[in-house]
This record gives sequence, C-alpha cells and structure tokens, in this order.
Amino acid sequence: MRILVGVLGIALLLTVLWDAFETVVLPRHVTRAHRLARAFFRVIWRAWTLLAGGIRSVKTRETYLSFFGPLSMLLLLAFWAAMLALSFAMLLWSLGGVVGTPLGNASFRAALYFSGTTFFTLGLGDVLPLTTSARIIAVAEAGTGFGFLAIMIAYLPTLYSGLSEREVSISLLDARAGSPPTAGELLRRHSEHGMREGLAAYLREWEGASAHLMETHLSYPFLCFFRSQHDNQSWLAAVTAILDVCALLIAYTEGETQWQAQLTFAIARHAVADLCDVLRIRPWPPNPDRLPPEDLPEIRTFLLGCGLPMQTDPADRKLRELRGMYEPYLHALSRLLWMPLPTWGVHPIPHPRKTVWERIVSPDGAPSGGVEPGHL
Repeated sequence: MRILVGVLGIALLLTVLWDAFETVVLPRHVTRAHRLARAFFRVIWRAWTLLAGGIRSVKTRETYLSFFGPLSMLLLLAFWAAMLALSFAMLLWSLGGVVGTPLGNASFRAALYFSGTTFFTLGLGDVLPLTTSARIIAVAEAGTGFGFLAIMIAYLPTLYSGLSEREVSISLLDARAGSPPTAGELLRRHSEHGMREGLAAYLREWEGASAHLMETHLSYPFLCFFRSQHDNQSWLAAVTAILDVCALLIAYTEGETQWQAQLTFAIARHAVADLCDVLRIRPWPPNPDRLPPEDLPEIRTFLLGCGLPMQTDPADRKLRELRGMYEPYLHALSRLLWMPLPTWGVHPIPHPRKTVWERIVSPDGAPSGGVEPGHL
C-alpha cells in the first residue's frame, strides 16, 4: 500500500511540475489533449458560467464574468501548490515513520501538515524529519516551493503587460469603429477622413496587434478569459470587426488597401484558428447568419458610398468563402467565452443622445449616425 502511494506521489509531483512549466514558463502553445491546467479551467469555467446564466442584468453578468480571469489564475496557482504539497506528503508517508513529533511517529495527516509547512518554508518545528531520506525530501520540497512561488510571482508582470497591450489596441479601436466595434462603422468613419491611406495604415497596425495577441494568448490561453474594461468591448469583438473589414476589402476592392487587408486577414484568422485549437473547441457556424445573402446588395451600395474602388465583379462568392474561413472559429470562441459577436454595422444605429464621437466631428450638433463609441 505504501509503495503504491509513493509511486502515485512521484507521478503527481512530476505531473504538476510539468504542467506548471508548460503553462507559465514554456513560451509556446501546447496542443496536447490531456493537461491538468486545461481540465482545471474547464471545470471551473463551467461552474462559473452556470451561475452566470441566472443573472438577468447584462451589466451585472459582465461584472461577474470579469472576475473569472484573474481569480481563476490565482486559484490555479493555489491548486498547483496544494497538489505539490500533497505529492510530497504521499512520498514521505510511503517511506514509513520518517517524520514525527517528540511523542512518536506521525500519521499521514501529520505528514501532510509537515509537507505544507515545508513547501511554504514556514519551518515551525512541531513535526520533524526523523531519517536522512526525510531530511533530503524536506530540503527538496523547500527548494521546490521557494522556486515555484518565485517564478509564479515573477511572471505576473509579464502576463499583465501582454494584457495591457491588448487592451490599448481595443481602446484605440473604439473611436474608429464604435463600441461595440463594427466593420461598417470603421469603414464609414474612415471614408470621411482619407479612406485609402488611413485605413491601410490602421490595418497595418492591427496586423502587428493580431500577431501580438496570437503570441501572448497561445502561450497563456487563460488570458482569453480576461475581459475588457467596458461591457460593450471585448478582444473577440475587436478581432471580429477587423476580420469583417478585411473580408470586405479583399472581396470587393482593389489596390494597396486590399493588399494590406490580405496581410491583416491572414494573421488575424491564424490567431483565432490557433486559439480554438489550443482551447480544444470545435469551429461552429454562426446561427443565425450574421450577414444573410439578401443583405449583400446593401453591402455593395454601402461600400460604394464609402468611396471604395470597387471591382467589376461584386465577388459575393469570394466574401462567402472568406467568411467561412474565420466566422466558425469566432462563433466557437464566442460560445465558450460568453463574448457576443458584433454585427456588420452597415446600418447605423441611432442613439437618443449625442455620443462623444458626434460632439467631436459634428460641433454643430448634426448627428453622424455612428455607433456609440463608449468612453473616450
């Protein structure tokens, strides 16, 4: 019995250490199906969203969901620490009578207590190692605990640095594409102020932002669960708006802007596809259709009104093919993360009060018909 417990303790120790290494230290995504951290997040997220389903207020639900990202990261660290302490306790108990009190040998409960105080380097001394093997294990556990906690703390600034850079790109998109961001609003606003040069340059910026998002979120997938500052913003909605714009430009336009749209589309689509792969979720076609076929004539009219250099062929089939390359992945992520996808934004949404954007671009009070850009 003790030998079996010892073997299980060693297996648990190696599993947790390797899982922590892959999740935090290894700077690349891991596609292995069975991982401790992935199972942990899946169980905790299901329980968290089960409670979120009973919250009717959208604002309250978003606030509740926003706690999951940082809290789950702390819970994962606590889970790893608990499993490491348990594994060392199993190893000590399997050796038989290697730890004890001044009154005699201790039970498994005392071995677990000794392991916990050793892992967190407390060194209370009420339970002591009695043999050379126990002292070696105690020193190894103290070193493991100290190194584990130091690495976890050191990596927190790195994680939040990547998260902060992501949120900066989303905030900058707010004034250009509205809040929530839409492809129609991004094209509409750029058509008023230098469409070709301004839009191509901005898509070039999002080419870099998409690459940064892919690198950080594939290495640390739990960043996907971190939500944005405002309820009507999310990293998924921002990527959706950029991909929608790129799909329209590739399918219907020509010139330099189309070329940059192809580059940005490629990296952004790569990011969402790889995220679905690392999160182990299956692409799911949107239902209902975000852009039904009967709306395509309005799309072409809208693009002409924005002053885009249209191709001779409307290329509706090309747009459908492009949408099939990214929309199923976006919808799958939306279902998992509880982040709604924005509309295409071809039809401007009127608001009862002037937005910040309207007050900036229309000082005479004439409404621009834009989507509420949120807090600028």
